[in-house]
Amino acid sequence: MGLWTSTKLREEFLTFFESKGHKIFPSSPLTNSGDPSVILTTAGMQQFKPYYLDPKKADADFGARRAVSSQKCFRTTDIDEVGDATHNTFFEMLGNFAFGDYFKAEAIGFAFEFLTARLGFNPADLTVTVFEGDGEVPQDSQSRAIWKELGIPETQIKTCGREDNFWGPTGDKGPCGPTSEIYVHGVEIWNLVFNEFYCEGSRLEPLKKKGVDTGMGLERLSCVMQQAQSSYDTDIFEPLLNIIARHAKHADLPEELALRASRIVADHIRGATFLMAEGLTPSNVKAGYILRRILRRAIRFGHTLNIPHEVFDLLIKKTGTIYQSVYPELWANRAQIRETFEKEYQVFGKTLKKGMAMFEKSLAASDNKFFDGRQAFFLFATYGFPVELIEEMLKERGVRLDKEGFISALEAHREVSKSSPS
Repeated sequence: MGLWTSTKLREEFLTFFESKGHKIFPSSPLTNSGDPSVILTTAGMQQFKPYYLDPKKADADFGARRAVSSQKCFRTTDIDEVGDATHNTFFEMLGNFAFGDYFKAEAIGFAFEFLTARLGFNPADLTVTVFEGDGEVPQDSQSRAIWKELGIPETQIKTCGREDNFWGPTGDKGPCGPTSEIYVHGVEIWNLVFNEFYCEGSRLEPLKKKGVDTGMGLERLSCVMQQAQSSYDTDIFEPLLNIIARHAKHADLPEELALRASRIVADHIRGATFLMAEGLTPSNVKAGYILRRILRRAIRFGHTLNIPHEVFDLLIKKTGTIYQSVYPELWANRAQIRETFEKEYQVFGKTLKKGMAMFEKSLAASDNKFFDGRQAFFLFATYGFPVELIEEMLKERGVRLDKEGFISALEAHREVSKSSPS
């Protein structure tokens, strides 16, 4: 992997921005970010949202208007992409933040210095994007000029619309603004957000004091710095994938499917370990449902790979070992984590084989285009198959779910439950 381990990259980022007057903050929890508008922490700036509205509060709380952190984050919006080169559910977001302090010139300058002077990239390695503007927010010509002054040629500065170069808010309201994204060898690694507005609904109002919020995924940065083919080929994931490879028995599986399944198991068990370390337990609502969904998805793909039950325990232990120095709660709470996983495995893992047999039987009886929604509900209610998991298995076979039939069966079941004596 060379000299740039993920641990060294994290430390280098934090100490660099500390030298620029930023206070180092520990990661906030995944399950209690302090932002009631989101279920889990999805971005590094969430614990700092109040300071963008009132920078003087930062002065009072920690005596500075600059902060830096490596934040635990969890997203499931791209869960179908997990297993490719770049997508993960759990990831660490390296970020530097300014509240009514510096703005575009300093933020871009710091990023350029870190990438070139600290990490050794040549400016020729970098491509950047800036906001092209629209009827509501003008073009970000200032960021373009700053990048050019730093030596990035015009041909390496692209303009993009709101979908790519305007970020926020997290949840239903909060700070937001145009962004400048940084790509290294074609891989997006860093997003610099210039918080100029407060968004509530569809309305943008200028912030009294502008701020900066940046985010750089440690997994993607590790991939680039370790010259790996994907984030799964870095020192973060290789120990987990090595365990899976030693125990999987999938000689009959196509290589591409086996690779994807292995990556999904590694990603989901790693992410679930972080959630369970905070005391989260599987349930059918909110964050508990997210945990249940990824655990059952991991168990299902483990079944595909034919890995023994005890391998999940090895993956949980290894995750705790990898992060022991940074997130000691994973190791300290390993008994609780294992107990939480084991309970969910007993509920779902024991019925998975029968449920898969029923799924295949029902699929064979379908018309090869639509899967009966009532049968999907039966799998959900009897064998604990999340509907998203059923949809995914059908998609793999080119079959669509009769979603209306599923919802109808679910609602009928709820009505019966309401009328039944307690």
